[in-house]
Amino acid sequence: MPERASDRLVRMLGMIAYLERHEDVPVEQVAAQFGVTPEQVMADVDTLWVTGTPGYLPDDLIDFDASSYERGVVRLTEGRGVTRPLRLGPREGVALLAALRALAALRPALDAEGAAALDSALAKVQAATGDAAAGAPVDVELQVDAVPSVAAALGAALARRRRLRLRYADASDVLTEREVDPVRLVSQDEHSYLLAWSLAADAERKFRVDRIVEATVLDDPAEDHPVTDDADVFHPDASGELVTVRLTGRARWVAETVPVERTRELAGGAFEVDLRVVQPAWLRHLLLQVADEVLDVRPAHVAHDTATAARAALEAYGPLLDATTGES
Repeated sequence: MPERASDRLVRMLGMIAYLERHEDVPVEQVAAQFGVTPEQVMADVDTLWVTGTPGYLPDDLIDFDASSYERGVVRLTEGRGVTRPLRLGPREGVALLAALRALAALRPALDAEGAAALDSALAKVQAATGDAAAGAPVDVELQVDAVPSVAAALGAALARRRRLRLRYADASDVLTEREVDPVRLVSQDEHSYLLAWSLAADAERKFRVDRIVEATVLDDPAEDHPVTDDADVFHPDASGELVTVRLTGRARWVAETVPVERTRELAGGAFEVDLRVVQPAWLRHLLLQVADEVLDVRPAHVAHDTATAARAALEAYGPLLDATTGES
């Protein structure tokens, strides 16, 4: 999967902090520290070199020693206070409290350590924002999509190490029932997932919490299973059909948010992504969502199926449009 812009931003901020504590660091050492290639480090430095504080004049930019750079050594000469601790303003404090309160809705499904960390973070943010957040004109409360009874069942099963029976709606809205041994809760992007061992598939699976319609704690104890080290990261099913989509640069978000196997940059800002597709309905939804930016889809039958779905949708709206026109 190609690197997301948010992940690169976090790495570059970390790179500034690292270089402020270490002088004259070889590019290879920086690469090893952040788990990227030396070429990526050089690209990050080139980006940081034209980054800075508002005004963006030469004296406002992050700066490196050019002679060291030419020798393959990274030496930061001006960080522009990027790593200086920041104080939360009223808006930032309210936004962070709202996010923590949303996470608190899943507290029953957290283990003791996770619940303690959440409580500690919430208390510290409330103390840090103080009167600023308390005096906010709007009381912000976010709600996660997990059914309360589902969150409670997940928490009970994880705490007591019990098997679960799930009623689950997949990406195609097909409702299935399955028994699983829960492993832990994980988060990715804006969603929470239950990492579990599916007894039917005899393999690890991730279930989006907001798609779990019902969860029942069983009397059977959950068994230990050989979950892989990177199980928290979503990987497309290798058995899915390989589909290539060519998109304009305006759809760059697809490469950053959708699990893709490969990305190829093309002339004029366009790019191609290869995806493994198990649920055709999911792909149709994605292609219709970015229809104006799609330049090509392979294999041809995928493009045909998507076009057919689009025409069917337009035909379904036809009578409504005619009725509206007639009334006017």
